Amino acid sequence: MSSISVSTTVNGDPVDFVCTPDESLLDALRNRMGLTGAKEGCGTGDCGACSVLLNGRLVCSCLVLAAEAEGAEIATVEGMAGPEGLHPLQRAFIDHAALQCGVCTPGILVAAKALLEKNPDPSDEEVRYWLAGNLCRCTGYDKIVRAVQAAAAEMRSA
Repeated sequence: MSSISVSTTVNGDPVDFVCTPDESLLDALRNRMGLTGAKEGCGTGDCGACSVLLNGRLVCSCLVLAAEAEGAEIATVEGMAGPEGLHPLQRAFIDHAALQCGVCTPGILVAAKALLEKNPDPSDEEVRYWLAGNLCRCTGYDKIVRAVQAAAAEMRSA
């Protein structure tokens, strides 16, 4: 199978990689770039564990071909923390025990960040609706919603 060269931006950094035409963005992130935050939970776009932002749009990276990232901007969970430390969402997930096994957490964090960028003051119902594509089998969703709300409040007051 022939190879494709892809130039993209990941978490603000230019990245060039070579992939096969049928390689998923998830596999390229994990195996070619060493960004293992996004997880393959289902491989069919049903669980959200592989969620990333592609040109500002929340996508399941298991359903996107790596070649489609040509010229795109990708944001992953690895890009959330800044030089000052963890992102408020990451801190809130720790503080509110909104994670356990960690498989779903990166996708939920990316999705929650996308929500708060669009709506800095969501209702609990809006948080639940926005995160409906992210499945968690360990924690239950109440702690996740509380963590998102706590981070939203902190971000609004900053």
